[in-house]
Amino acid sequence: MRSFEDIEVVGLGQACIDYLGRVPFYPREDGKLELLDLQSQCGGPASTALVTLSRLGVKTSFLGSISDDPIGVEIVKGLRADQVDHSFLKITPGHTSHFAFIAVSKESGDRTVFWHRGSAPPLRAEDVDLSPFTGAKVLHLDGLMIEASIEAAKQARARGLKVVLDAGTLREGSLDLVPRIDVLIASARFAAPLVGEHAAAQKALEALSRLGPKEVVVTLGVKGSVGWNKGEILKQGAFPVDAVDTTGAGDVYHGAYIYALLKGSDMKACMRFASATAALKCRAIGARAGIPKIGEVTRFLDSHPEI
Repeated sequence: MRSFEDIEVVGLGQACIDYLGRVPFYPREDGKLELLDLQSQCGGPASTALVTLSRLGVKTSFLGSISDDPIGVEIVKGLRADQVDHSFLKITPGHTSHFAFIAVSKESGDRTVFWHRGSAPPLRAEDVDLSPFTGAKVLHLDGLMIEASIEAAKQARARGLKVVLDAGTLREGSLDLVPRIDVLIASARFAAPLVGEHAAAQKALEALSRLGPKEVVVTLGVKGSVGWNKGEILKQGAFPVDAVDTTGAGDVYHGAYIYALLKGSDMKACMRFASATAALKCRAIGARAGIPKIGEVTRFLDSHPEI
């Protein structure tokens, strides 16, 4: 039987296939527009964060739920290609797997996502067992399967793992999960129901920190990210690059933040490393094609001053 002692980060959440079509502009409703090109690529929040870690040299394992349909087959191929362990990936025959169609703006690289979670049953609490991962240091969640995420967070805390959450949208059960999180990395959209859509980032940080996480980061797209650590506000600008596609940039940010965390970096350094890695990803279409390796990130940071 294989040993899993070398796995440093376990991720639980979604994996999917993205169909990405570049558009010259976004059409009006009931309009018609020819795509400039179309391609498919693996994606998904938790799984893409793990791929990022793998490319940076960290051993990872992905826990998720897919089916044995053609999309599921490609998801497994993608994990295998990036050396992400999937020994405990749940594959339920006869269903459909998660997929998305993403319209990518030729001019800005911004993307609009249409997605479907498929019919494969989500992971349940009884599906979660972190005991094989005796050397794991971090559990990463994307919060899309709340019951399993809460159970995984409980087990992780009991085993001394740090728990990181990618909080994209406030969903039913999210507020039951957040108090079990050590590092919360949220989009501004996640905080909006708590503080209002146009509230200042500092107000969002304060509201999220009161929920229990020790560290809170709010990602702001082209405006960078802001962090809260023991009452101190930290700011990190977005690194300028020729962006082709922002798909997966947040997922890559999460993976890169965890990498810096594992290396013992302080919060400001984690945010800077994550911002640089996410920026580099945006130079290619798709969530994963542009994810850099550690040498490229290091050279990029060496040549770019603090922002």
